[in-house]
Amino acid sequence: MSNDQFLYPSHDDFVQEAIIAGRPLADAVRELQSIYKADNRPWVVGFSGGKDSTVILSLTYYALKMLPPEERHKHVYVVSSDTRVETPVVVDMIRQVLDSVNAQAIQDQLPMTAHSVTPEVGETFWANLLGKGYPAPTKAFRWCTERMKIDPVSEFIKDKVARFGEVVVVLGSRREESSTRAQVITRHKIDGSALGRHTTLHNAYTYMPIELWHADDVWEYLMSAARPWGGSNRVLFELYKDSNAGECPLVIDTNTPSCGNSRFGCWTCTVVTHDKAIEGLVNSGEDWMLPLLQFRNQLHASSLPENKTEFRNYKRRTGKVTFARGAIDDDSNTAAKHVPGPYWMKYRREWLKLLLEIEKGIRETDREIELIGRDELQVIRQQWLKDPNEPDWIDSLPKIYGEVYPEDTVEWIKNDAGAFTEPDAAILNALEAERGVPAVLIMKLIDTELSFSGLSRRKGILDELQKVLEQDWGGLDEAMERRAVPKVTDTYKTAFESLKADIDGLLQ
Repeated sequence: MSNDQFLYPSHDDFVQEAIIAGRPLADAVRELQSIYKADNRPWVVGFSGGKDSTVILSLTYYALKMLPPEERHKHVYVVSSDTRVETPVVVDMIRQVLDSVNAQAIQDQLPMTAHSVTPEVGETFWANLLGKGYPAPTKAFRWCTERMKIDPVSEFIKDKVARFGEVVVVLGSRREESSTRAQVITRHKIDGSALGRHTTLHNAYTYMPIELWHADDVWEYLMSAARPWGGSNRVLFELYKDSNAGECPLVIDTNTPSCGNSRFGCWTCTVVTHDKAIEGLVNSGEDWMLPLLQFRNQLHASSLPENKTEFRNYKRRTGKVTFARGAIDDDSNTAAKHVPGPYWMKYRREWLKLLLEIEKGIRETDREIELIGRDELQVIRQQWLKDPNEPDWIDSLPKIYGEVYPEDTVEWIKNDAGAFTEPDAAILNALEAERGVPAVLIMKLIDTELSFSGLSRRKGILDELQKVLEQDWGGLDEAMERRAVPKVTDTYKTAFESLKADIDGLLQ
């Protein structure tokens, strides 16, 4: 069937005649209208761009459209979470839907607006992974979900709660999706009501109109008639067919299962071993996405246990070598295990350059795409300059960007390169090789001193210097030896204690 051919000549005919999930579709629409009219709480419709949330958006739009104008008494907000690393073809589709809904809602005089929310620029995927050196997400350390999905949507909902007192969040969750999902729905359901309590947000309630639908019911609804705001769901259908994947749901709390099973979501997702969604798209003809898949696979390889020591610093961001006792899934394992820290700066630089090169290559095929925001580059630069273990005193990020985009002009933030220049770093590195004192240690001590310069009272400077000296400045082997023999004298600390005693004597 072509894009313009449907089983029903109109959405009206479809709603009046169809029976889905054992229930007349017209009854489901009337239920939505009844719950909408029951109070003054505005609705927030969660839209991820996948099949289930598209059904919810469509049902809500149609139910609102079929109400008399005087009964459309409260606003419906459609919210979509853009993590800024969503699968590119999905991003394009979501933007088209949001734009179409906003345009047609005005024509139909509906109190409905669609919004896209994004994480704070300091909490994006690249700001954390390339900027702070966070390891690629794994099942055991899935740091991305809350920062990039839950928080932006939660802030949007809390803003509406603060404005209106209470809201109803309309979701496309279905019990069939997983036993976990079914348990969450049941646990928070309000007896005698179609609504449930939100698991984490006060004064927010959930409504799940298709919780009893099966996947076949969803596709029947999507493909039987034109969308109520116009157009078809053919692109969505082809996307699922080509990728053989499910949707990544709109995550609104930590109880909602996130992605990690090859669903549509972030193209950078490393929680799964193989991203079958992207692989399916590449195999079906979207070969321009192959460099993205290869890049993602590099990140995944860096997260494998056997590769951690190569890619990650032996120290945490605190400057300390950390050990954990036992295993997460085995209480009987009591051996102390070294916990690696952030990615080495070397790899962060390499990955940033590669990411920019991939972006440029895709742009040269006449595709408008931004794999990393220029505002993110500004944040990453600041994080590199102030990195607690490997401060980038040579200020390499603008140079990396200039190598890939020599004709671009970026207004980099001024006066943020710290106290040291590249020649300074070279001198201190040479002294480190000669004297054995870490160059970064000297730099951080001088930085600490400079941070107190100009103050009438320099109270606390010795404590700050001591914090620097008490970091683990030896190698991993040295830290392991200290752990094995805790009473081994720390030469740096001893030297500091002696210096502090001398200064205290002079001040008396």
